[in-house]
Amino acid sequence: MKYLLWLLKAAIFFTLFAFALNNQQDATVYFFFGTYWRAPLVLVVLAAFAGGLVVGALGMLPGWWKHRSAAAQLPATSATSAVPSVADTQTFTPAAAPAAAPTISVTDLPAVRQHGL
Repeated sequence: MKYLLWLLKAAIFFTLFAFALNNQQDATVYFFFGTYWRAPLVLVVLAAFAGGLVVGALGMLPGWWKHRSAAAQLPATSATSAVPSVADTQTFTPAAAPAAAPTISVTDLPAVRQHGL
């Protein structure tokens, strides 16, 4: 399995390398107010990909901050409180067994129309 993953990584690398070698022509990207950027097509594609990663990460930052602050506000619990001690095992009673799941009969399901092809 390890060799298969290395083979897959090598195939992806050589595919991208061949793409870079085949797209060395100059490309012109026009911006506003008559400005432009001339660079090999591979650099233009790489810059667009990197820009997309940056915009995506910046779009996710508010959610990350919200979850991080919510996690910081949770009360701290110690790991030892979740595990019963030796003294507690003598008086420990397991929780009641959950009730059996309800059975579903064919009459409870909605009718399905058969469509011929």
